[in-house]
Amino acid sequence: MAESVRRLLGKPGSVSLQPYTKLLKTIEEREEALRELSDAELTEAAAELGNAELPYDRADLAELCALGREAARRTLQERPFDAQLVGVMALLDGHVAEMATGEGKTLTGALAAAGFALRGQRVHVLSVNDYLARRDAEWMRPLYTLLGVEVGWIGQESTTEERRAAYAADITYASVSELGFDVLRDRLATDTADLVVPEPNVAIIDEADSVLVDEARVPLVLAGAAEPAESDAAMAELVRKLRPGIDYRIDDDGRNVHLTDAGIDAVEKALGGVDLYSEEDTTLLSRVNLALHAHALLQRDVHYVVRDGKVRLINESRGRIALLQRWPDGLQAAVEAKEHLAASETGEVLDSITVQSLVLRYPVRCGMTGTAMAVAEQLREFYELEVAVIPPNKPNIRIDEEDRLYATAEEKEDAVVEKVAEVHATGRPILIGTQDVAESERLAKRLERAGLECVVLNAKNDADEAAVIAEAGTYGRITVSTQMAGRGTDIRLGGSDMSDRDRVVETGGLYVIGYGRYPSSRLDDQLRGRAGRQGDPGGSVFYVSVEDDLIANNVPEARGYRVSSADGAITDPAWRQTVDHAQRVAEGQLLELHRNTWRYNKLIDVQRGVVLDHRRAVLHDDLGSRQLAVDCPATYEELVEQVGEEEVARAARLVTLYHLDRGWTDHNAFLADLREGIHLRFLGRRDPLDEFNRDAVPAFKGFLDEARARAAEMFADLKVADGRLDVAAAGVKRPSTTWTYMVQDQPFSTDFENIVGRVKNLVGRD
Repeated sequence: MAESVRRLLGKPGSVSLQPYTKLLKTIEEREEALRELSDAELTEAAAELGNAELPYDRADLAELCALGREAARRTLQERPFDAQLVGVMALLDGHVAEMATGEGKTLTGALAAAGFALRGQRVHVLSVNDYLARRDAEWMRPLYTLLGVEVGWIGQESTTEERRAAYAADITYASVSELGFDVLRDRLATDTADLVVPEPNVAIIDEADSVLVDEARVPLVLAGAAEPAESDAAMAELVRKLRPGIDYRIDDDGRNVHLTDAGIDAVEKALGGVDLYSEEDTTLLSRVNLALHAHALLQRDVHYVVRDGKVRLINESRGRIALLQRWPDGLQAAVEAKEHLAASETGEVLDSITVQSLVLRYPVRCGMTGTAMAVAEQLREFYELEVAVIPPNKPNIRIDEEDRLYATAEEKEDAVVEKVAEVHATGRPILIGTQDVAESERLAKRLERAGLECVVLNAKNDADEAAVIAEAGTYGRITVSTQMAGRGTDIRLGGSDMSDRDRVVETGGLYVIGYGRYPSSRLDDQLRGRAGRQGDPGGSVFYVSVEDDLIANNVPEARGYRVSSADGAITDPAWRQTVDHAQRVAEGQLLELHRNTWRYNKLIDVQRGVVLDHRRAVLHDDLGSRQLAVDCPATYEELVEQVGEEEVARAARLVTLYHLDRGWTDHNAFLADLREGIHLRFLGRRDPLDEFNRDAVPAFKGFLDEARARAAEMFADLKVADGRLDVAAAGVKRPSTTWTYMVQDQPFSTDFENIVGRVKNLVGRD
């Protein structure tokens, strides 16, 4: 009934499954006949499906699912459930399939990928990390081979040739970041032979909510012309001596920190009597703010860890090390100075791309995840994707208990330890989900002091993630994990070999304890979903305190609750609504961040598209040569006579591409500066986004004409050396090295906030 109402209202999650479920009987009826086929005959039958175009008609769709079911039975010893086949059909129709944990999303995605590939589509299966990309490609390879399609995968360590070979396959598995970096590198190619990524057709996105929503806020960056950054060790030492609450204060939401009057006086005195707000040195205040932010807001083992002498950021949504992620250069260097580490390399941004822009390149996109409905509005708004909710193969019998609320963090921790001891005494396996590294390690030590031995999984040992999580269902096992919790790895009752399954089932199955609610209900649901796999018994409960960041940052004014004198538990039922409200506020903030990233990048993507179209014409169609023949006819004729048309075409291409790329790098830097300072316009009651567009549009006007003029000027100065045109001597230079990383938007202290701070302090001094 609810589904019918949603469809009537056109709400997200309203995809009807009826057309798919109608085909299940036909699919089942084909099983016996297909079992009589030899492997070669089955491969031939699959190939025959490639004689038509997308989308599949109903008869071919049923045949594909029947062939896929039989191929999986033969190669993987797994017969896909009806629910999985419904998921396959939803993917082939371009939807996001919501399938619960343990329902077999990997096989579902593989059968859909084969279906697209058999119809001549090049398929990229995108995951959240390299481990899953390689594991799934190798796991599904026998299935693909039997169906007559080729599969490849790429990871961080893949060479250029390995990448090219993987992309040449019908189906390519890759992490979304590696694909993005390959696309960025291709945008700098100066010869068609250097290109790696083919034109996109179909993207199947695993863990779609994580990739399309969480990762969409983080741009992927290609940088070049590296040079050592400057370390500001002296400023790090200065802010280390400042007193919290006296010299500086942190805003309620924990996102910003600012100096008090006393702090300003202390800093100015320590710097020899300077004026922090002097217009003569505007960088001084920025240096202080960077050091203060690194010191006061970025916590080691919460926001980052130090590994191998380097600062490694922690992905907030997954709790894993973000190997290629860094803050903007100034803040990165400030954190490194705080930790007494050498500053890492810096350089200019050559190009960047958001995950959103990367995925929207694909004409056909679809995906699967266990928690799509919570972000269904965003999937529709940003990607034009609808959610198909696939019922589980077996009913979910997990028991989700009400949250336990406490007045203080200490009382919450006491209650968690007591609960763990109680449950552990029965032999029931326990998985505890924590918010960050520091919390997981502190709780683990507390459990060990209570005689409760546990295994800890966090960003410090993420290489062992799959192995640790695979054994979390072992009898008597206690696992403490950050929110990474091994997504993509099943937790089987009785351990990975399920040898002790019956005994664990008798205890009630895996018991999940949330050590605080997350900023997103999706993360809560993902943690809960680790228990109750495929109809297994299981349970979950979340422990929350008023002192948790979720409450303190999002409803700091909340007061007035009744507390049990025995253990500090909050007995007021209305407080459950307060917790839910705090989470909705946090989700709203995350959505606004996503929207802002999208709004600002929308215009940038249009401008980048103009440049890329022109660049492709230069690279593939000799546009640069034709233009220079028109712009510099005398020079062009003279050089043909001297070195031949092929050499002139090569030089024309390199010169034209250089000025296109150089111009885009400069324009990109202008846009970044514009966006960083655009909030100043707020003081004049003007909309920052409108102001950004107002300045960005005219700045791009004439971009191609200017690049063409500069190319003609350089072309006219080309000299012949050893029978070739010496473009390097004329000024064509490429970065000696390039590197890729993911960068968070500057999370604090915009110029607008600095001005407000300056006004406040001037008022205070008067």
